[in-house]
Amino acid sequence: MPRRRRVRLTSDDMLAKPTAAQRRHAALRTALDTQLAALEEPPYTGPDRPAAVLTECAAAVLRAREQGGTPERSAVRAVVRGSLIELAERVPGHSVEVRVPPFGAVQVVEGPRHTRGTPPGVVQTDPLTWIALAAGRESWEHAVADGIVSATGERTDLSPHLPLWEGL
Repeated sequence: MPRRRRVRLTSDDMLAKPTAAQRRHAALRTALDTQLAALEEPPYTGPDRPAAVLTECAAAVLRAREQGGTPERSAVRAVVRGSLIELAERVPGHSVEVRVPPFGAVQVVEGPRHTRGTPPGVVQTDPLTWIALAAGRESWEHAVADGIVSATGERTDLSPHLPLWEGL
C-alpha cells in the first residue's frame, strides 16, 4: 500500500481562499453597484463595512421599487440573506422560522427547541415586503393585517425586533 503524502498548508494557502463572510460581502457589494447602475446612480463610495453596504443596498432596492422599477434580483437576494443573518444574530433561538422564499430562511426567537420538522412558529413573506419590514418602511401590524405576512404559531410577533435599520 502506497504511503500518503502529507501536505502542509502555509498562511498563503489559507489566504487564497476567501471565507463565506468575505464571499457574501463581495456578492453584496457587486449587487449594490448593479442596483445603483440600474437606477442610473453613481457607484457606492461609502464605507466598505458589511453593515453599511447592506443598509445602502436595501435603500437602493427600495428606491427602485418606489420609482416603479423592478429591483435587481441579485440585490434583492443579497439584502434578504444579509438581513436574515442580522435578524438571527440579534434574536437568537430556534422556536420561529422566518422564511423569505426563494432567498432564505432562519430560525430565531428563544423558546422551546424542536428537533424535527417545522418549528412551532413560522413567519413567511415575499422578499420586497421583508426588505420593507427590515427597513421600517412597512409596519409589522399592517403587514400581518393585510395578509402580506403569514405569521402562524407561537412567538411569531416580530414587531419588537423590526425594523433592523432606522432611517432608511
